[in-house]
Amino acid sequence: MADAARVLLEPADDMLSLRVLARLLDYPNEALQAAAGEMVEILGAERRLRPALCTALMDWCQRLAEADLMDLQAEYVALFDRGRATSLLLFEHVHGESRDRGQAMVDLLAEYRAAGFEIDVRELPDYLPLFLEYLSTRPEAEIGRWLGEIRHILARLTARLEEREADHALATLALLGLIGAEADVAEHRDPVKDEARDDTPEALDAVWEEEAVRFSAASDQDCALQSAEGRRLAERKTATHSEAVRILDPTAPRQQGDLS
Repeated sequence: MADAARVLLEPADDMLSLRVLARLLDYPNEALQAAAGEMVEILGAERRLRPALCTALMDWCQRLAEADLMDLQAEYVALFDRGRATSLLLFEHVHGESRDRGQAMVDLLAEYRAAGFEIDVRELPDYLPLFLEYLSTRPEAEIGRWLGEIRHILARLTARLEEREADHALATLALLGLIGAEADVAEHRDPVKDEARDDTPEALDAVWEEEAVRFSAASDQDCALQSAEGRRLAERKTATHSEAVRILDPTAPRQQGDLS
């Protein structure tokens, strides 16, 4: 899988933590492990998150650096690429596979381009790590507005990740923390406990039985549109690795204050 997008804009001085959260939510690779120390430094300089949450994120970075990479990758695929409940494709939680999702992605891509943000990897525009890369280049008020618009998705996703005892819940919780919305997760925890899992072999088989698969030269693209797992599997066959996101100097001047 290709790394996160190489962005053509610099992040806001005090929004480097958004880049860190983007990488923590992306597919793990050697570059992520090598950058763990830098990420810890950036998070340690963050003044917007609760100290306990910040410490938990830094501890997670350290665990990532010390873990076996193949184990990390297998865990990531099991968590995010099977079923839709924990999908990192934002519009999948809103529109499913309806045509409305396609138009929403077209609109989001247009917004990226209008801001001078170019994507150089084969990811859909609503992929959360990519979206966070974009937000890291925007003014505080715009960051707050966008996070506010997806707070219900982040809260539900956090509850589901917590239920699966995944460290990734720390990243989505931190995004809510940036806008003072950590408490939103509470209302989702009980409903999530009662949800039927959609990542079991039986559930996955049922989904594939319902989806029409065309055996043609374009079948990989068809699968990519039909599910997050199919998209990622198709991508791995042909993707060329792009330049990894560079985590910028954590000693750069930082402004304090809350998001609007």
